[in-house]
Amino acid sequence: MAFPHSNLLLASLPADVQAKLSADLEPVLLPVNTVLFEPEQTPRYVHFITSGVASLVTQMAAGEGVEVGLLGREGLLGSLQLLGPHRGSARCFMQIGGSGLRMDFRKFQKAFLENPDLHRLVLQHVQYDGLNLGQLAACNRVHEIEERLARWLLMVEDRLGEPDLPLTQEFLGQMLGAQRSTVTLVAGTLQRDGLIEYHRGHVKIVDRPALENAACECYSITRKLFQNLYQGERGAVPRDGLRTSH
Repeated sequence: MAFPHSNLLLASLPADVQAKLSADLEPVLLPVNTVLFEPEQTPRYVHFITSGVASLVTQMAAGEGVEVGLLGREGLLGSLQLLGPHRGSARCFMQIGGSGLRMDFRKFQKAFLENPDLHRLVLQHVQYDGLNLGQLAACNRVHEIEERLARWLLMVEDRLGEPDLPLTQEFLGQMLGAQRSTVTLVAGTLQRDGLIEYHRGHVKIVDRPALENAACECYSITRKLFQNLYQGERGAVPRDGLRTSH
């Protein structure tokens, strides 16, 4: 069963802060490939994803795109741009379509600077993103492609709440920094071992414990970061934000 349509950062805010923000939060559908912001630009909106998964992809001069971030309902998109004038080189778009709440960037930036509770939680999220990025940069350098694919599929399921993942070869290739032929080969290995079912544009996790065993150590590290995000805040964070087992 998919998780309820909610956002963990918003759910962690005190009720009065949620109420203040709610007047300026607009519900939106976010179909696959919806662009949420472009490189070197200030976003028009910040987005709180309530379902689906977004990717941040850095495009190289030769045309190759590599995923440098993955976000679901645990935070907001546009948080890094709140911290200063630098806008970054990543493009952000919906990899798996869903829904969200958006707010004018300038209005949210004002609330971020003025409200201590919101300020603290956004900084927690930025720290979480930074720690994830550091771990995954090391992962992409030293671990085998099969381990990285297993780790990434688990991360997507954690955010989506479903073992059925609508993922194209193009997206998988961007995630791995690999060609489609390599993606097909590696996914085929996982399928022959009975860990996933893989068809064009679709992956289904059929043996999660075995997939966890196939993943590199980075999955358990990033999973712990996810589990500990916003813990201890006054707003009760639902524990359905991360699957622990099937």
